[in-house]
Amino acid sequence: MRVELLGAYIDALNMQETVKRVVEFVHSDRPHRVITLNPEYLYQAQTRRDLLDLANSADLVTPDGTGIVWACKTAGFPVPERVTGIDLMLHLCEQGSHEGWRVFLLGAAPGVAEEAAEKLKQQYPGLEIAGTHDGYFKDAESEQIAGMINESKPHLLFVALGMPRQEQWIAKYQPKMGVPCAIGVGGSFDVISGRKQRAPEWTQKMKVEWLYRLAKEPSRLKRQLVLPKFATLVIRRYLLKI
Repeated sequence: MRVELLGAYIDALNMQETVKRVVEFVHSDRPHRVITLNPEYLYQAQTRRDLLDLANSADLVTPDGTGIVWACKTAGFPVPERVTGIDLMLHLCEQGSHEGWRVFLLGAAPGVAEEAAEKLKQQYPGLEIAGTHDGYFKDAESEQIAGMINESKPHLLFVALGMPRQEQWIAKYQPKMGVPCAIGVGGSFDVISGRKQRAPEWTQKMKVEWLYRLAKEPSRLKRQLVLPKFATLVIRRYLLKI
């Protein structure tokens, strides 16, 4: 079932159901796109029709973050739980280790994707790394990279270029890559590689993960300012009806 929030359609699935859907994608004969939708992206999409269309043309859209889960509940269309990019990535790597999937990691700073790949192989021995490439490439190199991904024949492609660049890149080069399932995962490689720490579980339970991230990375302030704007928009639209 899909719910609509601020013009975007979101799949109301829990993690287990989401993984099952991706398994179906991998076993199919055509490429699929997955977007892990967060408040920042959805807020931008209110004034950028191209981003909204990009989300609504995806094969699967997950509620990435407590902000989206809260907004769906406030709007009267609750979703089971948040399905973040990094959590989905790890669950799929576990699934892939049992099924012998090949995965390709594209994005992050030079060396990070390789380090993340090594950590994933240690954690999920049955998983095969089809290849890696950093995210510091020029637009003119994209065709070559897409061709390289196609030649490596991965079952899953994880792209960590940041929103919305990763979603735009996947959509543009998906036909050339032919990957059964491509997913944008933001800063997941940095965390998996160990270069950055994920917010402690207690901050996630108390829904103050954003505050922990801001304390660790003050440069995120501009991005975090979107959250109150997003909340205000949701309240005005669905509670105040204005």
